[in-house]
Amino acid sequence: MEQHLSQYKIFYEVARAGNISKAAKELYISQPAISKAISKLEDSLNVSLFVRNSRGVHLTDEGQLLFEHAKSAFDSLSRAENELKRIKEFNIGHIRIGVSNTLCRYILLPYLKGFIDNYPHIKITIECQSTAHTLALLEQQHIDIGLIAEPPAKKNLTFISVMEIEDIFVATKTYLNNLYLREGADADIFQTGNIMLLDRTNMTRHHIDEYLKANHIQTNQLLEVTTMDLLIEFSKIGLGVGCVIKELVQRELDAGILVEIPLSAPISKRTIGFAFHPGSQSSALNTFIEFLY
Repeated sequence: MEQHLSQYKIFYEVARAGNISKAAKELYISQPAISKAISKLEDSLNVSLFVRNSRGVHLTDEGQLLFEHAKSAFDSLSRAENELKRIKEFNIGHIRIGVSNTLCRYILLPYLKGFIDNYPHIKITIECQSTAHTLALLEQQHIDIGLIAEPPAKKNLTFISVMEIEDIFVATKTYLNNLYLREGADADIFQTGNIMLLDRTNMTRHHIDEYLKANHIQTNQLLEVTTMDLLIEFSKIGLGVGCVIKELVQRELDAGILVEIPLSAPISKRTIGFAFHPGSQSSALNTFIEFLY
């Protein structure tokens, strides 16, 4: 069929014009070339498409059937061209972003607000799940870009760092005072307190577990929580000692609502950023990446 596409275009224009001379002017080719193309198409289909007379040409029944299908095809192509033009003019596109609930709320939203203000016609889909799941979706190319903690192995991903975050342990003054009153002034917080961590499906939990193991810190009372927001809220009401991201509770620390637990060795900081496959970028994604810079 590919070799006949130009012949179908010629057939379509002749049928629309009802005259070979008019079609030749539209297509900027000679009348003999048009007549030859129509004859070849008729021979290949083994039907007559036009009836010729002194005033021009008109379609046979077979020609009318072919014209209806050709018209539908060329109209569809025309709509596609107009849509592409509209996408280019209005910078319309679609970006699929993977992110955890915590990073979405505290880090992604400010970026999105500025981006949407500048590019209101680009559609954005947010896939909220764990960082591990975001990485899996990136590898499968089911999303365009992910906001994640920088992984040890990037697996051919390009990574744009956004900020560093620091994990710390926090509690209320009241909780600590009651703990020391009950267990003694020299009590080991990790041995006697209610330690609250994210559950083991979370990448942050893996990071904290490695820290605890490396520093030979053991916990006797452990409460696992599904989200960082809950960890922060549980810490604020005095339920225990929560391991949270410092940048997310800085206001509470400054106000004295929470206090940071001193550690013999600080937990190593992590880098948060956007990851994507460099070879599979759409124009919309390129626009988003340029906005990040």
